[in-house]
Amino acid sequence: MAASIVSQTVARGLRGASANHLFLDKFKCARVSCRRWLNLQEYQSKKLMQESGVTVQRFYVADNAPDALQAAKRLGAKEIVLKAQILAGGRGKGVFDSGLKGGVHLTKDPSVVGELAKKMLGYSLTTKQTPKEGVKVKTVMVAEALDITRETYFAILMDRACNGPVMVGSPQGGMDIEEVADKTPELIFKEVIDIFEGVRDDQALRMAANLGFKGPLERQAADQIKRLYDLFLKVDATQVEVNPLGETPEGQVVCFDAKINFDDNAEFRQKAVFAMDDMSESDPTEMEAAKWDLKYIGLDGNIACFVNGAGLAMATCDIIDLHGGKPANFLDLGGGVKEKQVYEAFKLLTADPKVEAILVNIFGGIVNCAIIANGITKACRELELKVPLVVRLEGGYSTGGATTTTLHPTYALFDSQTKVVFWV
Repeated sequence: MAASIVSQTVARGLRGASANHLFLDKFKCARVSCRRWLNLQEYQSKKLMQESGVTVQRFYVADNAPDALQAAKRLGAKEIVLKAQILAGGRGKGVFDSGLKGGVHLTKDPSVVGELAKKMLGYSLTTKQTPKEGVKVKTVMVAEALDITRETYFAILMDRACNGPVMVGSPQGGMDIEEVADKTPELIFKEVIDIFEGVRDDQALRMAANLGFKGPLERQAADQIKRLYDLFLKVDATQVEVNPLGETPEGQVVCFDAKINFDDNAEFRQKAVFAMDDMSESDPTEMEAAKWDLKYIGLDGNIACFVNGAGLAMATCDIIDLHGGKPANFLDLGGGVKEKQVYEAFKLLTADPKVEAILVNIFGGIVNCAIIANGITKACRELELKVPLVVRLEGGYSTGGATTTTLHPTYALFDSQTKVVFWV
């Protein structure tokens, strides 16, 4: 059981802020994770939806209290909602180090917005999803508050089982979709989208009816569904999740909150979208690792892990934990690694003051073991390694399309110059 906890922690780290992908069959609902680095604030997602003709609340963004006050006045709304913009959930129940409680506030008095913003901007907000020290708030969203008479759930996502995009919806919105699928699976509706045809009118209308929209609202909801699919294609999304897709007393269908996940591989043609990436809340070590195409997640232990392949890396973390140790990190080299990346990986590991030992566990096949060994010895000499290092290399490796020598873990080699134990 202890071992599996480490894997779960690593898996959560790999997901990142916007990495959940929802896969549904007839009766089950589960989340699986893929690597996703792009993080967008709430207002950025709303802006993308707005540009695609999706109905959202009117809103402005401010980075200082006077601008927030002016935005509230410009809205001219009956009620205003002020939201701190951070990449974490649970903002409404969060606490600022300024003493203000709650990162989401409703008010009918625009003049109050300036004072509230003053207690948010520049202060750290702590929620159940932030680090203990919280996250500093740099922007706030000032939006029109709308009454919601009914909440539904709607998402478009890539589903491997269907070999393409699917629509998933439920008349029970505003809550965790997993809970709905578990307790009332009959309220989960699914429509497979033909990638060549797109969302057909009959599909959109059927989904709108299943979500409980009636009369003129059914057609309006169907139109919003089609616009959301247009957005899904336009930005190379892997998921667009709207929760809630709500109905107002004035007879409007509005996307009140949305999460958008993007395909990393489409960055070359989605430069404008990826330029919005908010890295200010990311861990500096993870950001540095990403520069070298390394997947790094910091953990709380003292044994650094240096592995190739996410599965082997998680297994290595679990083995350490199972035998009474505590992994200090998850570091996946991946395939096609170069000597410089090995060197930079060691710089990251040795910079962590918690690290008291380093375990390298490499399986050849997707990497050249000689490159790993050369990178390690170079790092040990130049970085003056002060902690014990154990290196295990096993398996064949490919160079120029040909498989070379296979290494088996049968004996240890000790490099007296670098004080490294190579287990090969």
